[in-house]
Amino acid sequence: MKRPVLILVAAAALIAGGGAIFLVVRLARRQRRQPERCPPGLVAMGARCCGAGQKLQNGRCVGRPTQCAADMTQSKLADHPGCVAVDRRIDYPGGTLHIGASDWEAPGDSRPRTVHVKPFELDAAEVTVHEWQTCVAAGTCRAVDMREPGRPVTRVSPTEAQRFCHFVGGQLPTGDQWLFAAEGPQARPYPWGATGLVCRRVAFGLVEGPCAKGATGPELAGARPDGASPEGALDLAGNVAEWTAEPGGRFVARGGSYRSRVAADLKSWSVERGARPGPYIGFRCAHGAGH
Repeated sequence: MKRPVLILVAAAALIAGGGAIFLVVRLARRQRRQPERCPPGLVAMGARCCGAGQKLQNGRCVGRPTQCAADMTQSKLADHPGCVAVDRRIDYPGGTLHIGASDWEAPGDSRPRTVHVKPFELDAAEVTVHEWQTCVAAGTCRAVDMREPGRPVTRVSPTEAQRFCHFVGGQLPTGDQWLFAAEGPQARPYPWGATGLVCRRVAFGLVEGPCAKGATGPELAGARPDGASPEGALDLAGNVAEWTAEPGGRFVARGGSYRSRVAADLKSWSVERGARPGPYIGFRCAHGAGH
């Protein structure tokens, strides 16, 4: 083969190789910009997952959705359309809980102890604005912004959260109950298991990455079904941290939120002590024995 031909062949190979590298880099950058996070029925818009057919305006999903994710339904409030998590409870048989994580990332509740948790029920999803409205209508709870009924209700104090739970016949979960749901007897590091902290499982890193940027509030409750616990509890990690009732009349916020960026904030045992009501803290209710 003549030398000019060899040069042409080499050049073509370099061009082909360079093109392949370019495509790989481009794909990697695209994946970094748009990590998979929204389940079927919801559409990624900015830092949010909105129902199909909705639009994003000022960080809110607006309009009547044509489709919602599994385990969601459409709001029955005519003036406030949106996707809302189905109201259901999970039955926990109770059992022995070994508390005291061995993870080097330092849990917030690491004092080793063994507790026996009585049977109880727990809301599958965080209490939504849609549910809160029933308490408002009864004159028991104060009014909140209703523009997105499917978002978790936030900016409520532990006392207000407790009042709502009493209204529906329950109470705020104790710390031990919440941990039993999040860790299970197996002491799971994450509610779904031991590994796989990714954007499609947890509503986290939505303000400054890694899952999105610019979020001003939480995601729809139940918008990360891939991160459900084996029993079916949603959002025990991320979205909003959750108030729990502790011994001595104290309250803490557990589970991390949409603002969290590191794994340590989202582990089952993570605790935020001294937390104050804000846009990143909500709650769910427990029912039955063990209070």
